[in-house]
Amino acid sequence: MTKIFIDPGHGGSDPGAVGNGMQEKNLTLSISRQIRDMLVTEYENVEVRMSRTGDTTLSLTERTNMANNWGADYFLSVHINAGGGTGFESFVHTSQSSGSVRAQNIIHPAIMQQIGGTDRGKKNANFAVLRTSKMPAILTEVLFIDNANDAAKLKDPAFLTRAARGHVDGLAQAFNLQRKGGASKPGANKPKPTAPKGDQKTTSLVDYLKSINVDSSFSNRAKLAATNGIKNYEGTAAQNTQLLNILRGGGAAKTTNSKPKPKSGEGIVDYMKRVGMDSSYANRAKLAQQYGIKNYEGTAAQNIELLKKISG
Repeated sequence: MTKIFIDPGHGGSDPGAVGNGMQEKNLTLSISRQIRDMLVTEYENVEVRMSRTGDTTLSLTERTNMANNWGADYFLSVHINAGGGTGFESFVHTSQSSGSVRAQNIIHPAIMQQIGGTDRGKKNANFAVLRTSKMPAILTEVLFIDNANDAAKLKDPAFLTRAARGHVDGLAQAFNLQRKGGASKPGANKPKPTAPKGDQKTTSLVDYLKSINVDSSFSNRAKLAATNGIKNYEGTAAQNTQLLNILRGGGAAKTTNSKPKPKSGEGIVDYMKRVGMDSSYANRAKLAQQYGIKNYEGTAAQNIELLKKISG
């Protein structure tokens, strides 16, 4: 059982950063609740606790004490930035553990893949919740509340959901969480490596794209929308449903069934990005298993073999 502790920044008498008619404490709670709900409804053997589930005032020590006393495996503190900048950044402690760095290296790009925009980088700082938590920990800063462009995104519920999804995708990869239903369990029925039909039951565009190994980031979905005649794509529920129906009926994403050959000297990650596939380590490991490459560790030899398999 993986135990993940989620800390929505600020709360109660502490609003956190304020700007453009919003308060940080409300945004962090919205994102954190969605992270919790996605984890417990979509994944097996994961337990989630939160430092607060409502508008509660808590000290920094109280937050980490909860996580420490529970024996959490991971501490995630969600924040919204301020100070005139733009974009996303994440932090581990200045004397970070290897576990913190490893998870940050996975979670940070997973969030960026979902929300797009400016990547301010993976950083470290002597923040109290990172210093006093006894387990690997990360603090995320999702956009700037006092930046007009960032604030417009933060006011969009669909964006907050994408931010939550990015956190969940990263956590699932970092802790090898298994989806409910057995689809990703060892020994489960493996999809055929050629001409994937995708998950015909899901109503989620992101999950459908992942099921056919196509990049599900917002930027790639926007490209697919434009290719298929959906103008001004913003990731709304109606647009996602429309795009999902188009792709299931043979839209642009189906080009993954006849992939181009690798360019001279092109590595597997660059190739997968070029053809619109999820190039994360977790997805490569899943594909390696499907193609009969055992004990995938991302070695040069394994990557060469996998590249030959997926490029046909």
